[in-house]
Amino acid sequence: MAKQPFFTLEDFKMAFSLFCCMCGIGTLGMPGNFARTGPVLGFFATAFMAFANIYASVSMSKVLLLAPTSVKTFSDLGEWSMGKTGRWLAVISQMGSCLLIPCVFLVLGGGLLDGLFPGAFSPTVWIVLMAVTVLPLCLVPTLKEGAGAAFAGCMGTLVADGLAIGIIVHGMEGHPSIPTPDLDLGQVIGAFGSLSLGYGAGIVLPDVQRQHSDPARMPRVVGATMLFIMCMLMVLGLVPYFSMGCQGGGNILYTIYADSSTGLTSVGFAPKWGSVVLAYLAMQMHITIAFSVLLNPAFYIAERLVLGMHQKTPDDIENGLAYQEAGTPVEDISKQTLLQSDVARISISSDRRSKTPVVPVTATEYQPNHAHEEEVAEYRGPNTIKYIVLRVTIVVVLVVLSIIFQDHFSDFADFVGASAITANCILLPTIFYLIKTWNQVPVYERVPAVFVLVVCFVLGCYSTYTAGKNLFAPSDSDATFPYCEPEFQNTIYYNQTA
Repeated sequence: MAKQPFFTLEDFKMAFSLFCCMCGIGTLGMPGNFARTGPVLGFFATAFMAFANIYASVSMSKVLLLAPTSVKTFSDLGEWSMGKTGRWLAVISQMGSCLLIPCVFLVLGGGLLDGLFPGAFSPTVWIVLMAVTVLPLCLVPTLKEGAGAAFAGCMGTLVADGLAIGIIVHGMEGHPSIPTPDLDLGQVIGAFGSLSLGYGAGIVLPDVQRQHSDPARMPRVVGATMLFIMCMLMVLGLVPYFSMGCQGGGNILYTIYADSSTGLTSVGFAPKWGSVVLAYLAMQMHITIAFSVLLNPAFYIAERLVLGMHQKTPDDIENGLAYQEAGTPVEDISKQTLLQSDVARISISSDRRSKTPVVPVTATEYQPNHAHEEEVAEYRGPNTIKYIVLRVTIVVVLVVLSIIFQDHFSDFADFVGASAITANCILLPTIFYLIKTWNQVPVYERVPAVFVLVVCFVLGCYSTYTAGKNLFAPSDSDATFPYCEPEFQNTIYYNQTA
């Protein structure tokens, strides 16, 4: 048997799929994370989050390999692992991710549009107008072809980040020694939520793995992709830090915006307005695309729960019974029979060729692609008005939440990352894996797995509490640079015009 290459072309396509779906607003907060923690702690915090996310994502990939072919989505995996409790935990965390992240998009988009067109409308009006512009795409029944959209959204983020870093490095050229953060435990732990938002393959991994012709290679693909993303996040955090120090903000795009009266940014340099506009437009493109794509899983689940759509077919029910039985050892079945069953299942999985686009649309409970026409048919007839009303209602609720929290982008992003993303992408995948494989997992793997679970659970709870406190009961502190020592909290350390 010929030895397979370490990384095939299909592996690269799957890795690119994951990268495109994960590269988003989480990158904007990386300079702020290093401003909170400093370069050393920031490096180790980013590396730890990479380890936690790599382990959790690889664990999800492994447990998906063990699952029967009828387990297609994250909630299916939850039910196979923990019964109805697991399904509801998966659905709630997935709904939280897919509803709260679009809220962050609206908050960010309103701020960006207000910066691009100062004085035209208030950020509140911009949020409403932005929701109106993306609403037609939200009403499209399904988003079957998502490859181009995911690629365009990813490129928008990379262009925005690259321009922002270039603007900062050029504008701060010739700066003196940077101020270092005034470290305290709460400030350092506060970076957890933002770091969680920077990773997070759990939302899309089941769809990507289902599309690979040889799913057994996916753990390697996941690990390599997450390592690359870790290196990218390190660069996005460290390069601006060595120009701004602790005076870096929670959103790199807000840092490059100049005050209308002084012409200087918050850190003391005059940016080229054209470069700022390009960075803002690139990020606005990402927001517009990602908003409707990320909402689609929430729409699908809501339509199932509220309208009774997308119910399982008789074949699905039969498969569901099969996978529940397969998850429980039966004493009177011989080992040979089990071995033959496993070989047959692996053979079927390996021979299956996906005709879906390389980049998954969303981590939804979509039916396989051959049932796409049946799924679209559900949106015709009496259901047409119902699904439109339901989706518009969801968007209206998100707009209201976005308006309420429009002045707290960083805290809102931290809250989403520490709660929904942590549960969806770290805690639940690891729990599902350990439940199904505890007796087979060696001790040297159990220890770090439990360590990741405990640490991420504690840090996630603490970060969720502190971010929520800042959202609902903000402090009276008005320091411009709260992460610095008192000397630099309200005074820029470098002025380009001085």
